[in-house]
Amino acid sequence: MGIQFQKVSYSYRSFKALFHALRDVDLTIKSKGEIVGICGQTGSGKSTLVQHMNGLLVAQKGHTVIFDTVLPSKKKIKLNTIRQRVGLVFQFPEYQLFEETIMQDIMFGPKNINIKEKEARERAEAAAKSVGIDESLWNQSPFRISGGQMRRVAIAGILAMHPDILVLDEPTRGLDPVGQKELMELIKEIHVKENKTIIIISHDMDLISEYTDRAIVMKEGNVVFDGDTIALFVSDQFHEYSLDYPAPIKLAKFLSNSLNTHIPYTNDINSLISALEKVPHE
Repeated sequence: MGIQFQKVSYSYRSFKALFHALRDVDLTIKSKGEIVGICGQTGSGKSTLVQHMNGLLVAQKGHTVIFDTVLPSKKKIKLNTIRQRVGLVFQFPEYQLFEETIMQDIMFGPKNINIKEKEARERAEAAAKSVGIDESLWNQSPFRISGGQMRRVAIAGILAMHPDILVLDEPTRGLDPVGQKELMELIKEIHVKENKTIIIISHDMDLISEYTDRAIVMKEGNVVFDGDTIALFVSDQFHEYSLDYPAPIKLAKFLSNSLNTHIPYTNDINSLISALEKVPHE
């Protein structure tokens, strides 16, 4: 078992009201092999949910079980151990970068958990290579590179910790279409090569559709859908989630109506083209 939510509730208190960010959430994330998309409108509880996954927030009601560590706990828990196993990359990578050079930044995590200098360097170099950071950049400042490169550095810093689960909050926000594609293909490659569970939080339904196998939809602090990603888009309740259809499904719907036939819903344009080739022609 990787991460389990057991009737988890969490609220934020303001001067005037109490905002219920999570309401009795039950959820299980496997330790290996899943690629999960979490979506929902702003304020639905996505970020609060994710921050419970590595102990940044602790349930006010219920429990989270993170690799057999139960939170909240009556005992003193070393949260660094949890955060080593569940790595979180924030949507604004500059918040995670602070060292003088890219390599020092990637090495910081391993060194912070008492990994010796030589091994920390080896981990950092392997992580940098895995996300496509050229060696010529390693000694440069992380603040003098592009937004896409900064995001890669932030991901490399988490990967150098050797997490079992990688959590990415809006990983493509602010990137151009080419940068988005490059980054997501890189993340997909990491998932396939290492059988690592990856959790992606995004408003981009095209990204959720194309790159995830399982979708979790949050609404008003509740999990209102948890299942196969394609099943989400064909659900009779989809309109209740205030989400947009991804482009391939929009196109499949349009073509089905225009051609007076059924075009199977697919999660990417290439699959849609293959489906169209099988449609009988008069």
